[in-house]
Amino acid sequence: MAHARFKDLVLDAADHQALADWWCRVLGYVRRARPGEERRPEWPVPIHDPTGAGPLIWINPVPEPKTVKNRMHLDVWAHTEELLALGARLLRRRDQEIGWDVLADPEGNEFCVFEPEPEPVVRPSVR
Repeated sequence: MAHARFKDLVLDAADHQALADWWCRVLGYVRRARPGEERRPEWPVPIHDPTGAGPLIWINPVPEPKTVKNRMHLDVWAHTEELLALGARLLRRRDQEIGWDVLADPEGNEFCVFEPEPEPVVRPSVR
């Protein structure tokens, strides 16, 4: 029986440099650079969560445009309006059927946006 373990997530892009920058802004990620490593501009771009909490994401250059719906996608906690202001495109608003918004990144890759849960209010105890 095969046993696979999750390694990385990969997104294809026509302009992989720009899409890597976009996802870094959206997720708070940074480009991964190892000491002394020199990455050529045509190579895939690895981005990662500087806190170590999120998965490594590779943004790969591909020559063909996106033509059909993704069969796999990202789900993120965020405010939809903030992502739209960063250049995402709204594909579907939450409604009676779904409790999330469906957006597309600048290259058309779909992702789902769930409203962040409110931070708990800490009230001082009264004595």
